[in-house]
Amino acid sequence: MRSDTATDLRAVFAAFPTRVVAVCGLPDGAPVGMTVSTFTPVSLDPPLLSLCIQRSSTTWPQLRRSPALGVTVLGEDHEHAALQLSSRSADRFAGTEVHATGSGAVVLPRSCAWFDCTLRTEHPAGDHLIAVLHIDDRGTSDEVRPLVVHASRFRRLAPPTSRPQES
Repeated sequence: MRSDTATDLRAVFAAFPTRVVAVCGLPDGAPVGMTVSTFTPVSLDPPLLSLCIQRSSTTWPQLRRSPALGVTVLGEDHEHAALQLSSRSADRFAGTEVHATGSGAVVLPRSCAWFDCTLRTEHPAGDHLIAVLHIDDRGTSDEVRPLVVHASRFRRLAPPTSRPQES
């Protein structure tokens, strides 16, 4: 059975888990940020990643003016930050710890990974834009498990189970 409505398609897209990232910068000296669930590594040489952003976003026009963008792969303890950064509240950073890099990118500590990026290009794609970012710096933490979205809800990955040693 095939359905072509946006609501049905959204439900199908929600059927597979995806990571949650925060995109933050300092376009006018104050932190601006939002969450994005469509994040994809693109290239190792040159180092690139992409984000898909709704064209109706009122935050992206501010962020795209930032000299650098921080892309943080949120950890399982960042659920509050993910909700705050996706809200329409005036202070999206209330109760959220952030760190500004020397370039002006804004990242969240205790994350799975972070990237210090610059906007390289944008491509229109239906009701979204595909933003391609150049990775200027990055870091990771093996101790932090990611926050994921599945079926339109935040989820946590279960810790790995120990396997019996082979004899």
